[in-house]
Amino acid sequence: MGSSETAGGATPRSLALFTDLYELTMLRAYHELGIDKKAVFSLFARRLPAERNYLIAAGLEDFLQAVETLRFSESDLGFLRTHGFPEPILDLLRNFRFSGDIFAMPEGTPFFENEAVIEVLAPMAEAQLIETLAINQIGFPSLIASKAARIVSAAQGRRVVDFGGRRAHGIDAAVTGARAAYIGGVDATANVYAGRRYGIPITGTMAHSFVQSFDDELDALRAFARVYPTTILLVDTYDAIAGVKKVVALAKELGDAFKVRGVRIDSGDLTALSKEARRILDDAGLPQVQIVVSGGLDEYVILDLVAAGAPIDAFGVGTDLAVSGDAPALDIVYKLTEFGGEGRVKLSVGKRSLPGRKQIFRNFENDVAVGDVIARADERLPGTPLLRAVMRGGERIIAAESLETIRERSRTELERMPEDIRRMSRTSRSYSVTISPDLDKLDRRVREEIARTGLQKNA
Repeated sequence: MGSSETAGGATPRSLALFTDLYELTMLRAYHELGIDKKAVFSLFARRLPAERNYLIAAGLEDFLQAVETLRFSESDLGFLRTHGFPEPILDLLRNFRFSGDIFAMPEGTPFFENEAVIEVLAPMAEAQLIETLAINQIGFPSLIASKAARIVSAAQGRRVVDFGGRRAHGIDAAVTGARAAYIGGVDATANVYAGRRYGIPITGTMAHSFVQSFDDELDALRAFARVYPTTILLVDTYDAIAGVKKVVALAKELGDAFKVRGVRIDSGDLTALSKEARRILDDAGLPQVQIVVSGGLDEYVILDLVAAGAPIDAFGVGTDLAVSGDAPALDIVYKLTEFGGEGRVKLSVGKRSLPGRKQIFRNFENDVAVGDVIARADERLPGTPLLRAVMRGGERIIAAESLETIRERSRTELERMPEDIRRMSRTSRSYSVTISPDLDKLDRRVREEIARTGLQKNA
């Protein structure tokens, strides 16, 4: 949520303190030591989750809004004062405005290991301060968007609805997750707040408790259909097939006034139940009544249901989507790659970073992506450049994109990926991501310089 939003009915929040303490302690040190050179930080995923062949960039819009409006309130400063920050630093923060440049992949763009999703060019202290915000606002939405895309792919054209708000890890996760899921291709959300905030279509049916509040199940279905004639009726409170038969009885009772759109089954053997439900409905002359299923679904369960020929029209996916059950965390990092015009890298084992500001070029053959090249920012190579300037001098330079535009980009760009990259399990053929000769040369030079100077001085 942006800095003007509220959480749980609380007063409007400032996001200035949404940072790790060491960002602020380093900011103080940079200021007192006079370290103010320009720095470049890159945000990228070190590795993809075990069963993912791609990720989808998401979260940029909320991140840019948060950075552009980042301000320290007097309350924020008072809190920092109690933790030992001196008045000169508090005065610095009181007047803080981000003044840097940001380059980013458009939301909805598939990306891979070691590819920068955003790059920040700013005075060192400013770039450092927004690290936690960048990782949080880009990492989680990108994880959920790619999870949603996998679920939508498994559904093979059937509708998918986000039911995950109640199981998400907090309000922010539920709301931003609903947006990310919509980018990934989900058709609607049950979360009304997310629908209002982002303009996502909202949908919902009924809960078992409504049925249980009546002494007779048919009375419950009849009453709900009277209030909501085109509803989807939940039929498995007691026995799914018996519930479907009661919907048929209701249809006979109402005649031409029967407008119910579907039935929902939330438990049991969904293949067998959906097939039997379809037979009963068709035999009763109700082919227009759709079958919706929910309860413990993920992309693998959905793939099996589709493969088994289950006559299901829509899937409601909750917990597994909201928490990205197969990969609940993303190894995404924000690393210094240039300082004062000089390349910087890490030599830590398994934690490679590439020096300098970069550009990524995606190459296509017959409108199918065949590989990416990570290059230096000033290179001009064949292919489509993926990083674009989105902020200059702390101000947005591109208009906010509609969610529909982002969603369509995600769909079309995924369709341009090789078929095996879009599979549910890790492909045997990795997508080609290479480093340009110029970037490789810079990388080797920076590493050799570290080995020759820094390591020797510390020996």
